Amino acid sequence: MTRNEQEKFWTETYEAEYQERNNTFDQNLGVKCWKKMLSKADSISSFLECGSNIGRNLGFFEILNPKAKKSIIEISDTAYNHVLKKYNLHQHFLGSIIDSDFEKQSFDLVFTTQVLIHIHPDNLLKNMEKMYEYSNKYILINEYFNRTPISIEYRGEKDKLFKRDFGKLFIENFDVELIDYGFHWGYINDPAGFDDTTWWLFKR
Repeated sequence: MTRNEQEKFWTETYEAEYQERNNTFDQNLGVKCWKKMLSKADSISSFLECGSNIGRNLGFFEILNPKAKKSIIEISDTAYNHVLKKYNLHQHFLGSIIDSDFEKQSFDLVFTTQVLIHIHPDNLLKNMEKMYEYSNKYILINEYFNRTPISIEYRGEKDKLFKRDFGKLFIENFDVELIDYGFHWGYINDPAGFDDTTWWLFKR
């Protein structure tokens, strides 16, 4: 498997520091955020997180929807192994979203949280297409928003964080209906790891 610049950065350069900075969260606040994002969704019996890192959202789902079957895609070896040891997973894949190979329409919910921002724009639609194909009901995207696509420095590194209107890009390229959308204000939601992010909930 050949990894691009962004994938190499997350697996070889920055994964340990990122995981160290993101290992403690406010569980109650995180569950509250997820209840808000899924308030207009019907029952979800299975989900796939594309880019789980050390399992922050899996922990929230353990409280919010403990019976749902949990599956992940994660590109970092150490984060992937951490999640495998900590959670009972239905399906799991070590690698990029594009390289993953689950069956189509396998999950009620497929989602990313602050993952698409780190994917190069040239590869973005291919990643989104995988998410669309894996979902049999809902796709949720929670990312940094900007009306026009821009690349900004990420802790001194160039071309590692890309902001844009991810919701607009998704709805213009895939046959989905917008169910709900909103904003997580970091001033309140930073303890749950959501930062200043915009989210969209789509239905196939």
